[in-house]
Amino acid sequence: MDHVDRNELATVLRTARARVNPADAGLPLRHRRQVPGLRREEVARLAGVSVEYIVRLEQARGPKPSEQVLAALSRALRLNDDDRDLLYRLAGAEPPMAGLVPMVVRASVRRLLERMGDTPAVVLSAKSDVLAWNRLAVALLGDFNSVPLADRNIIRRRFLLPGPVNAAVKPDEDAASAGHCVGCLRAAQARYPNDPELAGLIADLREGSSAFEELWLDGRSASRRPRTATFVHPRFGEFELDCDVLLVPEADQSVMVYSAEPRTRGAEVLAELRAASPVGAGG
Repeated sequence: MDHVDRNELATVLRTARARVNPADAGLPLRHRRQVPGLRREEVARLAGVSVEYIVRLEQARGPKPSEQVLAALSRALRLNDDDRDLLYRLAGAEPPMAGLVPMVVRASVRRLLERMGDTPAVVLSAKSDVLAWNRLAVALLGDFNSVPLADRNIIRRRFLLPGPVNAAVKPDEDAASAGHCVGCLRAAQARYPNDPELAGLIADLREGSSAFEELWLDGRSASRRPRTATFVHPRFGEFELDCDVLLVPEADQSVMVYSAEPRTRGAEVLAELRAASPVGAGG
């Protein structure tokens, strides 16, 4: 497929943008909006492209979008599978086939995040992309909307982009869990051997990190499991949180939920984060 139906593509992009509730995209509602949906600037930021690029696409004069851009636009505009496939076909590209890592978070899972008002929670893909998060996750870990899409992968950040978005796991614990993290990625590769984004991530990690390459050559597999982690936060210092894993089997995604025992330092920190955090969900 090479033909781009620019006029219809422009219409689909404009109408999809108008349907998205800014709060569902993790965007604050600071001012009254005269028109519904997202602004072009917001779509550009969520998709990791320029505003000019979005303007050209919506005016039916843009270039043929790459599959990476189409995937980013699909996520930014919260397209379901049918609307995503239409977007790809109008852009002259084949829609994603079965066997790829699912990257769209179900609306019911997003509602679950919104209702977790007392605890930070994030949704991870099978290859450890941060796909969605709630307001307390922003307060604890930082605003993932400020991070380029490609850099929202926690394994990429661990080995190639040192430094946290906000809070970080204590260095010695982080090193101890690195092998487990690599094992989860190896298990994902076995389930999705034809996913090009997953293959590209593994290639980048093997080339860019000798520590990852050493662990990768061990050939071990793993799955996400509950644990207790010691965090280091720029404001609150050091504290412990329990991390539990809720599985979304049909999407092969995980909801990571952080909590603390009552009357511990971790519980105190979460209480302060709740008091200071704005209402809303992200991702």
